[in-house]
Amino acid sequence: MARMKGAGKRRRGGWAWLGWLLLAPLLWLAGVAAWIVWTGQLDQAAPADAIIVLGAAAYDTRPSPVFQERIRHGLDLYQRGYAPVLLFTGGYGNGARYAESQVARRYALRQGVPESAILIESTSRNTRENLQQARKLMQQHDLHRVIVVSDPLHMSRALRLSRELGIDALGSPTPSTRFRTVQTQWRFLLQEVYFFHRDLVRHAA
Repeated sequence: MARMKGAGKRRRGGWAWLGWLLLAPLLWLAGVAAWIVWTGQLDQAAPADAIIVLGAAAYDTRPSPVFQERIRHGLDLYQRGYAPVLLFTGGYGNGARYAESQVARRYALRQGVPESAILIESTSRNTRENLQQARKLMQQHDLHRVIVVSDPLHMSRALRLSRELGIDALGSPTPSTRFRTVQTQWRFLLQEVYFFHRDLVRHAA
């Protein structure tokens, strides 16, 4: 009888260890997701040398709803005096006549921003390239501290890449997002969780 009780305890102990092994990755993923959401709620805007608005899709001469939210927030920070320069990023989409950054500059000019206060790069195709090209412009124009503008769920990755590239960056997420439905927000969040781990592996390599 004692032998049977001991075997039963070992089996329960084995199941407990298996349960923890299965639960640990889920807890880790939940923690990463929570960190991404939490970072996206923090507005660190403070006096800086420039405001970097990360690129997003544009439809010919019109910014997409997502990009328009980013541009509007960048303009709001500029008009409130946080930085004297707007730096728009984003290259040409497939078959596009205008780069994303050119569309953003046009939008800003129509809002009364002087051309002398706008810098653009038009070669990048993703977030990392956005920031790499922005860093080149920062070096050329002696800009040091910047405010990075993007969507809330994108902010964690934008700041992580900024640190990796040696950019002194503060995050200021858009106060609203065009990813409105639960389905699109979950898809965006899962995408950012994936990119977190991809960047982790890439950095370790």
